[in-house]
Amino acid sequence: MTAAAIAAAVRSGERRAATVTEASLAAIAAGEGEIHAFALVLADGARRRAEEIDAQVAAGQDPGPLAGVPVALKDNLCTRGVPTTCCSRILEGWLPPYDATVVKRLAAAGAVVVGKSNMDEFAMGSSTETSAFGPTRNPRDTSRVPGGSSGGSAAAVAAGFTPVALGSDTGGSIRQPAALCGVVGMKPTYGTVSRYGLVAFASSLDQVGPLATTVADAALLFDVIGGRDERDTTSLDRPAPRLASVVGQGVEGMTIGVLAEYLEGADPAVAGRIAQAAEVLAAAGARVEEVSVPEVRLGLSAYYLIAPAEASSTLARYDGVRYGLRVDAEDTAAMNVATRSAGFGAEVKRRIMLGTYALSAGYVDAYYGQALRVRTRIIDGFAAAYERCDALLGPTAPTTAFALGAKLDDPLSMYLSDVCTIPTNLAGHPAISVPFGTGADGLPVGAQVLAPALAEATMFKVAAVLEAGAPAVGAGS
Repeated sequence: MTAAAIAAAVRSGERRAATVTEASLAAIAAGEGEIHAFALVLADGARRRAEEIDAQVAAGQDPGPLAGVPVALKDNLCTRGVPTTCCSRILEGWLPPYDATVVKRLAAAGAVVVGKSNMDEFAMGSSTETSAFGPTRNPRDTSRVPGGSSGGSAAAVAAGFTPVALGSDTGGSIRQPAALCGVVGMKPTYGTVSRYGLVAFASSLDQVGPLATTVADAALLFDVIGGRDERDTTSLDRPAPRLASVVGQGVEGMTIGVLAEYLEGADPAVAGRIAQAAEVLAAAGARVEEVSVPEVRLGLSAYYLIAPAEASSTLARYDGVRYGLRVDAEDTAAMNVATRSAGFGAEVKRRIMLGTYALSAGYVDAYYGQALRVRTRIIDGFAAAYERCDALLGPTAPTTAFALGAKLDDPLSMYLSDVCTIPTNLAGHPAISVPFGTGADGLPVGAQVLAPALAEATMFKVAAVLEAGAPAVGAGS
């Protein structure tokens, strides 16, 4: 069942939240050993929460729009009294004293959190292989990666453990795993969803968003978590777009641009699916044309200066004094070094060093400053495209899911997995990945819809049309 259907059944009394929760926990028990979607399963807490919801229904109260819906939370979202590790050894044993705003909003909407999902350490990765808890496997083919860094959340949804999940997207970390696992994943406009309680990677890029089995469920989840939060200084002081009511309104009269640069280097089968997606939109009444935004070719280079630079600053707080792991040594400086050496994995160390170098005296303007100027060019390039188009279309990832271990020793190859998603984060715009058939290997392909800031409603209208017109899994190109 979809999240919307589950919530409707629980609110009406047709189903009990406890029954729904037990079904979710049973699915996890049956498949988690193979998939490893979770860093921590919260079975007892989920059961208690479900009983509370059933008691509310029995008392004639409305638990909310997500009543009884099982949800997986990425392990970088703070949960009061529950380990939140970012799948890193350096946060071993840390119990947050507060809930993230999005976690509070899920609770207020009646959701049942069943676990903290596995992720690349501190959200740094594209395959969920850098987790200190070990890799997650793609439910569509367990020899393949699920994408990352929100691979655990995407895998939980794809495996049927939960109908929805929350992830975070810094350079594509919701959309890329959604594409590789064959589910829906959305990155909202920067500032529309609170980052309070999201453990920071790169604060000017991070954004919380939904993963779901359907476009409508993603809209429902966004409507719950979106909106102004005074505890987040980057939160927009305006109402978040409301999306559940726009799904199904169609694309008649819209102009959709197929982003030429995103097809460069894409696997031919992936590019073929995007051509099919364009045909679906044209048949639904949209005007479809090719659009060029050459500035996006610079996105990867700019991102891997800006994001590591911000990470080198945000991760400086993990020093063995205040949080998690502490490795004792003869003095404080040695303790700091020993703790960070033992606590951080190779990819996190690589990015900290890259970012620190980019910010160092004599290099900050040549590297970090130049990357910020490139970011502005990308924003301007998108703005020019949106003068002609209501939304843009392209692949979410240039390939389908790759084999576990295939890119671990080749960081640059791994980084290229996010070449189609990173520009959106740099611009602060929304984007959504919708499953659209399979590649030559039978694995899912994601069609990505991009839109201007705060144009989520337009984006979801396009996404719903693509979802309705998507070829059956396994269908020929």
